[in-house]
Amino acid sequence: MNKSWLYLIIGGLLEVVWAVGLKYSHGFTDIPWTLFTVVVMALSFYFFAYCLTHMEVGMAYAIYTGIGAVGTVLYGYFFLDEPMSVLKIFFLALLIASIVGLKFVEGAEES
Repeated sequence: MNKSWLYLIIGGLLEVVWAVGLKYSHGFTDIPWTLFTVVVMALSFYFFAYCLTHMEVGMAYAIYTGIGAVGTVLYGYFFLDEPMSVLKIFFLALLIASIVGLKFVEGAEES
């Protein structure tokens, strides 16, 4: 895995953190959570911006937001008692398969 992919994954994981931070900031009324969220957002965008220097924006953005979406749904289920259903699991699996598929397409196009 090259540095761009590593930065993309880190940026996507940080997207999960800032999305959850938005919930805890209570509409930016809780100042410590708001500051934490803004700092993590900046870091997430930094890592995402770096990966774009070596990756296609459309593919990278799909993967970045996919990591964020899957991670946020899983956090909500495991830590916030948000509901999970068979259909939700199916579509999360489909999203993960799509992210993995994009990685393989990117690798095949470079060959």
